[in-house]
Amino acid sequence: MRVHIGTDHAGFDTKNAVSQFLVGEGYEVIDHGADVYDAEDDYPTYIIPTALAVVADPGSLGIVLGGSGNGEVIAANKVRGVRAALVHSIDTAMLARQHNDANIAALGARQHSTEQVIDLVISFLTTDYSRDERHDRRLEQISTYEESLSI
Repeated sequence: MRVHIGTDHAGFDTKNAVSQFLVGEGYEVIDHGADVYDAEDDYPTYIIPTALAVVADPGSLGIVLGGSGNGEVIAANKVRGVRAALVHSIDTAMLARQHNDANIAALGARQHSTEQVIDLVISFLTTDYSRDERHDRRLEQISTYEESLSI
């Protein structure tokens, strides 16, 4: 599976550790930056390209990291076709995939240890969408609204 990943300075070290772990597990990781630590960089610079890449790459998933994950989930969800979820527990990671067919997990690198982030990421990546009719129906409502926007 291909995984697109991006962060600003707040998740820089965590991104590198997660990427290294995923590659070791056989995932193909596409790193959208940051490439160097810069305490003054801005998360949209990295999160929006990550989100665009997920949408352009059917079957892939994305991981976006920041200090809290809040700004990152907001930025990612501005990209048409993204369903990003703020992941803060194993349950939210799994439910994001099972019920919402989320294609991007947003995580706060300052909220969890690197080991916890890896556990959350693995839970997200290894959980499948349930394909229950009720969830399909709800996602279709969201897609219909999204398509009606003139952005």
